[in-house]
Parts: sequence; structure tokens; C-alpha cells
Amino acid sequence: MVQCFSYSWFKTDLKKEGQESQCYFLLLHCLQGGVFIRYWFALKRGYHVAFKYGDKTNDLMEEQIDPHKEVIDAVTDLSMLRLFETYLEGCPQLIIQLYIFLEHGQANFNQYAAIMISCCAISWSTVDFQIALRKSLPEKNLLNGSCSKVTYLFYKLHTLLSWMLSIVLLLFINVKIALFLLFFLWLIGLIWAFKKQTQFCNSKSMEFLYRIIVGFILTFTFFNIKGQNTRCPMFCYYFVRVLTTLGTLIVFWVYPFSIFNADYFLPISVTIILSLLFGIIFLTVYYGIFHPNRGKETECDEIDGKPVQKYCRMRYFIGL
Repeated sequence: MVQCFSYSWFKTDLKKEGQESQCYFLLLHCLQGGVFIRYWFALKRGYHVAFKYGDKTNDLMEEQIDPHKEVIDAVTDLSMLRLFETYLEGCPQLIIQLYIFLEHGQANFNQYAAIMISCCAISWSTVDFQIALRKSLPEKNLLNGSCSKVTYLFYKLHTLLSWMLSIVLLLFINVKIALFLLFFLWLIGLIWAFKKQTQFCNSKSMEFLYRIIVGFILTFTFFNIKGQNTRCPMFCYYFVRVLTTLGTLIVFWVYPFSIFNADYFLPISVTIILSLLFGIIFLTVYYGIFHPNRGKETECDEIDGKPVQKYCRMRYFIGL
């Protein structure tokens, strides 16, 4: 998936520059090297801006090219690809880690550390993307200050941990029910992406693939698809999340399951409830105090609704 989007973006960028797509780009992506070549281009452009930009300022101004913006856009592309990879690979792996941990009933420090590092890595990918996205769009306020970033990180971390543990408990109750619930949530996210008519990719096939990924990410965390006011959808999303989590815990408490070590159930139940509670608290604090757009009047479709002079892929990225 990541390589497909990376190559598609290379083709789009080359087309905008009036160049033809190079065959070796396709070969590199087939060999899983597309992301590495993107890092190379980003470092090369960054070096050029840092050490050689001053020598060619006049020429670049004549050509109306902003090399700083090009570097920021390249970094944002990489951040988006990391986000895709983290959720597509990291979330299923984390569920498997938690399932094995509870099934065996034995754990050491390394296992606890691996689970927490996985949660933090997934959560940080959303923070990193939020920072990069706002830097790439001049009309957006930056996510400044450590407090705003930490609050946003804790909001994502706690809600993710609570939901992952709830999914694992559902898997212990009934694997078919758990998979059906995940499929149903993915389907709802996919339908919402189609309803919002996302315009991220140029080709219909890649846009369809993008919407599939959107639905998958929505299964694990909430994000803004097109920059519109999402207060009501976010409330509904986490309301359903709370009901599902509480329902899972009630089933486990009412019907005793001897599926895994009972000594783990009470700490896990407390962890789920506290993580969800703290996640909602951090969410409220972030959007009430630290959100970059707080105090502004709500604008309809702030990403897609404004006229732009130059094509910018980041304007159609998801907003977490």
C-alpha cells in the first residue's frame, strides 16, 4: 500500500513538472525502496536549502520556486506514508501482541515495554503527521508548544490503548463477533469517505484504495477527512466507542470466562476504563484549550474550500 501511494505521488509530481515517469522509480518501488528514495530526495533538497539556497536566491525568485516549501512538502509526504504504514501494520501487530500476552498469562518487562512502545509509536505517528500537515499548508495555524503536542499525544495514546484492549477482549469472547464488528466499523468508515467525496488521488483506482485505508484507520482512531467541522461526527464516534467498550466489559463481568488468567482481568478492566476516561479528558482539553484553530469562527471545508494558485497534494490529506 505504502509503495503504491509513493509511486503514484512520484508520477503526479513528475507530470506537474512536465516530465515523464522514470522506469527506475517503478522498479525501486517494486523492490520496496520507494520510501528510501524519498528520504534521499528530502535530505538532498534540505541540504540545498540550508547551504546553497543563498547563492541562487535571485534565480529562484525569478522562477517563483520556494525551495523551503518543497522540502516541507517532501517531509509531509513521508509523514503521510509513515502514518499509513503505522496503522496498516502496527495496529494488527499490537492486537496480536496483546492477545498472546493475555492468552499465555505470563509476561516479562520486555513484553510490557514492547506493547507500550507500539502504542506510543502509533500515537506519535499521528502527532508527527499533524505537525507536518500544518507546516505544509500556509493558511493553517501551526501546532506550537510542547503542551499542545503532549496533550494531543496523550489523547491518541489513551483512546488507542483502551480500544485495543477492548478488541482483544472481544476476540476472547468470540472471534467471529470481533471480526464482524471490525468489518462493520470499517464499512461505516468507507461509506463516510465516499459520502464526503474525498479528492486525494488523481486516478479513480487510487482514490478508491485511499478510501479503503481511510475506513481502516477510522476503525482505530478518529480523524477529519476534509477539514470540515467534525464536532458532531466526533461525538458520535466516541459515543459508540464508549458503548462498545462498556458492553464488552459488562459481558465479561456478567458471564465468567476462564479463557485467560483471571488475575489479569481486573487490572485490564481498570486500565481500559481509565485509559478511555483520560483519553476523553485529553481530547476535551486539546480541542478546548490547545487546538490551533480555537477561538476562530467555523469555516466550511477549510481544506478544500479555499482557492489555490498551485496544486498542493497536502490540501487533500486527512486531518487527524
